[in-house]
Amino acid sequence: MKILRTIAELLSRRKVIKRKITVGGKSIPLLVTPDAQLKYLKLGAGAFDQDLIDIAEEYLKENCNVWDVGANVGVFTFAASSVAHKGTVVSIEADIWLANILRKTAMFREYSNNAIYVLPVAISNENSIASFMVAARGRASNTLEAAGGRSQMGGVREKQYVPTITLDTLLNTFPPPDFVKIDVEGAEYMVLQGATSVINDIRPKFYVEVGSNVSDQILKIFQSAGYTAYDPHGNKLIDNCTHNTFFFPEEDEKILME
Repeated sequence: MKILRTIAELLSRRKVIKRKITVGGKSIPLLVTPDAQLKYLKLGAGAFDQDLIDIAEEYLKENCNVWDVGANVGVFTFAASSVAHKGTVVSIEADIWLANILRKTAMFREYSNNAIYVLPVAISNENSIASFMVAARGRASNTLEAAGGRSQMGGVREKQYVPTITLDTLLNTFPPPDFVKIDVEGAEYMVLQGATSVINDIRPKFYVEVGSNVSDQILKIFQSAGYTAYDPHGNKLIDNCTHNTFFFPEEDEKILME
C-alpha cells in the first residue's frame, strides 16, 4: 500500500481538477490538486474537510470578514465567501503554486461579485523572509522551516524562500476580521505571536489547528486575552487544546447567555 501511495503521489504532482462543494444547499466550483491531498481524487463529499464547510455555515454571516491562514486549495476560503458574500475573504497561502490555484478558482463567474483576496505569503511573528519547506508528500503539509513541520510531510521535496508578515500587519490593508481560521502545520504559535492587536483589539473568533507541542503556549495566549477555548463538539477546554480548537472572546459568550 505504501508503494502504491507513493506512486499515486508522484503521478498527482502538478495535476489540477475541477470539483464542486455544497455550501448552504448551493453547489459551488473549486479547483483542487491531489498534489495537496490525495483524497481530492475521491468521489463525493468525502473528498473534502466537511468540518470547514460546516463552520462556514454555522459561524459566518453574510457581511462577515474572514481571514483564512493556510488556505491550501481553498475549501474554507470559498465556503466562507459563499456564506459571507457581502463581506471580504483574505485567503493566505505561502505556496505560490497553490496560491495560483486559489486565484484561478476566484476568477470563476460564481465568485465575480465576491471580495476574495489571495495573498501569497506566509504568516509568522515578524515581517521578513523565511525558508519554506514543500512536503515530499502532499503540499497540504508544507510549512515554515522554523516551525519544524510534522511527520505527514514524509520529507522535503524542496525549500523555497517566501515573504512573511504578521496578522497585525494585515490590518493596515484589509478589513479587520470577524473570523480567523489557522492551519499552518506547526507554525501556529508563530502566527499568534504576531497577532497581538488582532487578538486584543479586534477580537475575532478563531478556529486553529493546534500541534501538541505548542498547545500550552497557545492556550495561554488566548486565556490571557480573555478568550475561552472549545473543542469541535462544544466542550469547554481549561487545561489543553484539542487538535482543532475554537477560541471565542468572553464577551461573545456573555451576549449568547443574555
